[in-house]
Parts: sequence; C-alpha cells; structure tokens
Amino acid sequence: MDGYVLTNFFVYAIVNAFTPGPGNILALNTVTSYGWKKGKPLFFGIFIGYYVVQMICAFFVYGIGLFLPAVLQVMKYMGTAYILWLAIHIAISKPKIDENKKTASFIKGFLLQFVNIKIYMFGITTLTGFITPYSKALWVLIAFELLIATIGTIATSTWIGVGFLIQKFYIKYYRIINILLGLTLLECIWSMLRT
Repeated sequence: MDGYVLTNFFVYAIVNAFTPGPGNILALNTVTSYGWKKGKPLFFGIFIGYYVVQMICAFFVYGIGLFLPAVLQVMKYMGTAYILWLAIHIAISKPKIDENKKTASFIKGFLLQFVNIKIYMFGITTLTGFITPYSKALWVLIAFELLIATIGTIATSTWIGVGFLIQKFYIKYYRIINILLGLTLLECIWSMLRT
C-alpha cells in the first residue's frame, strides 16, 4: 500500500469517525445530562461495542462477502428503527440534575453499536475500499479494524469532552440542543435510507 492510499484511508477514517452518528450523539447527550462520572459505564459500553463490531466487520469481509449485502440490508432497517427511537428520546429528554439518579448503562452503549449501521458501513467500506485491494489476509483486516475502532474511540471521547465543557450551557438551553441532536440523528437515518 502506497502513501497516497494510506493517507486517504486516514482522511476517510478521521472524517467518518468525527461526524455525528448515534454513538457520538448519545455520548454527548449522556455527558451533558449525567456528567462524566455517571456516564462512564455507557461510554465504556460504546467503546467496547465499537471494537467488537469492527471485529465482526473484519470477519464478514473475510468470510462471507457474498452474503453481506443481504445482511447489511436487514441491519440497515433495524438500525434506522433504533436510531429513530434514540432521536425521539434525545429530543424530548430533560437534563438529569438529581444526584441520586442511577448511572447511564454499559449495556445501552454496548448494544447501540450492534444496530449502529454507520460503523458497520464505516468498517466494511474502509476495508473494501482501501485494504482488500492490497491484502485480504485476516490478520491485516483485523489490524485495520482495530485502528478504525481506535480512531472512533478518540472521536467519541472528543464528543464527550465537548459535552463536559458545555454542561452548564446545556442545562440552560437543553431543549434547543436536544432537538438539534435529534434532528441530526434524523439526518443520519435519511442518509442511510437513501443508499
């Protein structure tokens, strides 16, 4: 793989990872609503789920490439339904200021990644567009998917950091912010359904 292709891989991976998606928006919403400490379980669920899904992508590309379009079509509609629910939930949610509230759940963040079609498409597109023309070895696919998941984790951490910094602003203007975040998720659904 030459430097030009590798550079394009990183540009695509960084742009894709930092754009709003279900994981990034849920992380931002959670840190502004719960704070860092109570949101940690959900954040770790998002991160671990991301790595697991990227490993699934590597094995899909490696082993069942012919069957993959049918699987992605089903996952696309499951993902859009969940993201629609998430958009509505975020748009109507209020900040949770009560210190006795329970923490955000690991399982919610973890399971989100399994219906987050954006990261499946991200992983599979990156492999088939940049990697498989040069190598189809399973260890190479896994290595690049681990790199993709690491870039995604850095991106989501950035969204968490921004959310932490704007927490007081968020509490004052939560309704407008939540509606904008919900609309952003609806745009994600729109772009998914157009393809």
